[in-house]
Amino acid sequence: MVTNLDVTLRDGGYRNNFGFTLEYALEHARESVAAGMEWVEIGYRKGSFQPKPGLGLTGLGADEYIRAMAEVIPPERICMILHPKNIEDDDLTQMFEAGVRLVRFCLPSTTPEPGLAVLRKAANLGFTTTVNITRVSQLDRRRLVELSAMSEDAGADVIYLADSNGSLLPDEVSRLVTLVRSVTRSAIGLHAHNNLGLALANSIAAVDAGATWIDSSVLGMGKGPGNLITEQWLAYLGRAGRTDRYDLGRILTLAHRMESEIAEARPSLPLPDLVLGHFDLSVEERAKLPVDHMGAAFSAARELTSPVVAA
Repeated sequence: MVTNLDVTLRDGGYRNNFGFTLEYALEHARESVAAGMEWVEIGYRKGSFQPKPGLGLTGLGADEYIRAMAEVIPPERICMILHPKNIEDDDLTQMFEAGVRLVRFCLPSTTPEPGLAVLRKAANLGFTTTVNITRVSQLDRRRLVELSAMSEDAGADVIYLADSNGSLLPDEVSRLVTLVRSVTRSAIGLHAHNNLGLALANSIAAVDAGATWIDSSVLGMGKGPGNLITEQWLAYLGRAGRTDRYDLGRILTLAHRMESEIAEARPSLPLPDLVLGHFDLSVEERAKLPVDHMGAAFSAARELTSPVVAA
């Protein structure tokens, strides 16, 4: 059984500075839940990795927004993600009281201990919890094992492998899921990005290897070239006979509305993002690529991944 999580309002926010209207956000969540999606990630709590002024509704995740969301969908469907460094001591309690029931932690691989302490608090408060291990394609396998074990010990219900650079191949996803399953009893999830057009193939590989949580976004709306496309994923699940519990027609209607009303939601594969995926580079390296000449961008990306030769 796969648990599906809609990340459109959060990851899609990278396309429009998290500037969804409240009316649209509420309608999106309502329709997503009505179509059968188990969880809707309604936004960040207090900003993404680097908080900045001017973030829209789903980048701030204020209490009044959560309460409005809890009036249209059950709290047992409301998810929020956060970077532990961005929140205060009382944020988790406020989030729970406002209506969030699933909280996700972006866990830095170099200094995970502060984040794990916040995770323990969330678990004690009664949240369902996930740890998102970001840029997993660049992470040493031994360190991945350590982080997975530490996350389970701190109370993580789900350990997500986040292909932040969109560079993983299906066989690599299978090996990573198998590895993490061998060292933890927590459920395993995949957060796929689509730089190489492999988000669907990678999600299939993850589930075949034992992952049971999958992120997706309507129209694939997400950072860079976007995420696993919800409507493709649900169509696959039905076509493959894995489940018939989702209303694909309802999701397609929602996708049509998004495409009509939100220009930034329209599917796109910017060529620089394909280059980043090819070289397993993060989106932060995009600014170093000359986007007006793709041959030069390809060469620049190759230079970024070349080993430095000592003088």
